[in-house]
Amino acid sequence: MTEKIGVLGKKPAQRTGVERIVNAPLPTVYGEFRAVGYLDHDRGDEQVALVHGEIGAENVLTRLHSECLTGDAFGSQHCECGDQLASALRAVAAEGSGVVVYLRGHEGRGIGLLAKLRAMALQAEGLDTVEANLALGLPVDARDYGVAAGILHDLGVNSVRLMSNNPRKREALTRHGIEVTETVPLLIPPCESNITYLRTKRERLDHHLPHLDAVAHLR
Repeated sequence: MTEKIGVLGKKPAQRTGVERIVNAPLPTVYGEFRAVGYLDHDRGDEQVALVHGEIGAENVLTRLHSECLTGDAFGSQHCECGDQLASALRAVAAEGSGVVVYLRGHEGRGIGLLAKLRAMALQAEGLDTVEANLALGLPVDARDYGVAAGILHDLGVNSVRLMSNNPRKREALTRHGIEVTETVPLLIPPCESNITYLRTKRERLDHHLPHLDAVAHLR
């Protein structure tokens, strides 16, 4: 099948950025949301923003949540991702309005599911999460938040109160034209299975996790 050629024999321009595809009601155990679906033309990923209530342009309570199959779907205690997602959805519902942008393609801080599982296997042998990625020849954090900013722009959001412990998210949104007026901590009580992971995030990835000081007894 031959490719269609446009005017003057030129190929049609390829689309870039994010495109809104669908807006559907999504009743959840946390409350009523709208699932606004997007296509990322640059990477081919399908993305979704969960919107609760009538959001304005300024100071919108917002979570950028990186996809984590093991934590979000399987309830893994290796990380705190599933609990963070649930807490963010509850917080948005309690606020009366807000957005949770669920970022697909961010599995394992951007290295993918199988690579993340390989890194977890190395962590079980004694490496921390940073050392494991490097041992596999992979970046420590390969995530990009340009798509998240594009989604927020499309939703009419100019500034956010960002639910995050990760300063890199704040910096990334600011670079992409979204003002962060406040960082709202999203602190999950640690357990024995994830305390080492969380301490590594604080000590090596600069996450703000002051609540870990109260659980020095966990190893």
